Amino acid sequence: MAYFHLHHRRSVPMAYRLMIATAFMLLMPYTIQAFDELPREAVLPIGKATKAIQASLDTCNKDGYRVTVSVVDRAGVLRAMSRADGAGPHTVDSSRKKAYTAASLRRPTTELAELLNKVPTLQALREMNDQVLILGGGLPIEIGGEIVGGIGVGGAPGAHLDDACAQAGLEAIGAAPKVPVTK
Repeated sequence: MAYFHLHHRRSVPMAYRLMIATAFMLLMPYTIQAFDELPREAVLPIGKATKAIQASLDTCNKDGYRVTVSVVDRAGVLRAMSRADGAGPHTVDSSRKKAYTAASLRRPTTELAELLNKVPTLQALREMNDQVLILGGGLPIEIGGEIVGGIGVGGAPGAHLDDACAQAGLEAIGAAPKVPVTK
């Protein structure tokens, strides 16, 4: 009887291992197929976000503007922000909301503001949620044909100046230009 008991104990784990291996092999193609179906998204690295912010701050500072610059990811979540010495406290919220709006609506905020002026029925876009700010200074960040985030600048004396500082941030990281070059 003892012989049977020992023999039986050794064979069960081997049979069990064989069943597990067989099940794994049978299910493996489904696991790989499910993994292949997952969406893949480019992520804006924090290093690029901070480089864009610094370039924007430098451009505005050179022109004497005290601004705040924010960068958000494609979902509108803040990646990085920097407020220049002397920038107004309101610029923190305005830069973040401009970046959010540009990333969310995938358009420069100046372009959106002009569109709302031309098509009054689109005014409801302003009320989409409390994070939307349709005021120049927000640009989507497009790299490799994909929107990976947004950059927002607040505090320069004019939307076109906020745009120019934001564009300097895009140029610094090799993102697609979003503001026409003016001469």
